[in-house]
Amino acid sequence: ISSFGNKVIPVGYGELASGLVGAGRMAEPEDIVSWLELFFKSTPSLAGKKMLITAGPTRESIDPVRFLSNHSTGKMGIAIAHECASRGAEVFLVCGPTSEKVNAEINVTRIQTAAEMHEACMNIFPETDMAIMTAAVADYSIANPAQEKIKKKTDTMSLELIKTKDILRDLGKIKKEHQLLVGFALETEHEKEHALEKLHAKNADWIVLNSLKDAGAGFGADTNKISIFDRKGREFSFTLKSKKEVASDIINTIIQ
Repeated sequence: ISSFGNKVIPVGYGELASGLVGAGRMAEPEDIVSWLELFFKSTPSLAGKKMLITAGPTRESIDPVRFLSNHSTGKMGIAIAHECASRGAEVFLVCGPTSEKVNAEINVTRIQTAAEMHEACMNIFPETDMAIMTAAVADYSIANPAQEKIKKKTDTMSLELIKTKDILRDLGKIKKEHQLLVGFALETEHEKEHALEKLHAKNADWIVLNSLKDAGAGFGADTNKISIFDRKGREFSFTLKSKKEVASDIINTIIQ
């Protein structure tokens, strides 16, 4: 069917009429509506392209019940994934823990740790045309996570942290001439300086900057305010918008 250019909505997974559990359920109504919206509103400017996108936080275990993480919800990365899919791209989303819904047509790899995200990205990136790295990846992980729950026995406790692998930098090292690499920089001071430093140090083609000092931007919000820089020194600044609109701005800027 798909060989004739038809779009097929994937079946759902769960309990079937036969009493068995597996793939074969009719897609949920909201998934069907989402597919139809994407089909009729789609601007196929990314048709034939393969996109790697990361989203959400990572979690680094301290013991079986505790972890180090951050406030990322994954909203920005998932909005970009949906935008790319709506423009005809085949999207591969590597996603940390999040409660945000991801449309059924997107290929999702769920991860927990920075190491797992690094491995997934290194495996997927060589087969894609562009990577957009929005995930808030932990800079450090616990050197020796406890195998049992740590008991509260002392007034203080020290944890030894070790630096995690730099996903953006490592993708920059293996990036081929036809590939584009887009990084994100969330800063609290000297924002532009740090963003440009990251752009060149990681061999990225674009860097998207947002600041925690801007009201309505950053983690958890439904809005964001960004500036985009490229390797030629050009800067593209945008006003506060919904993350869906921000996703469109990012893709439009890169395409243009």
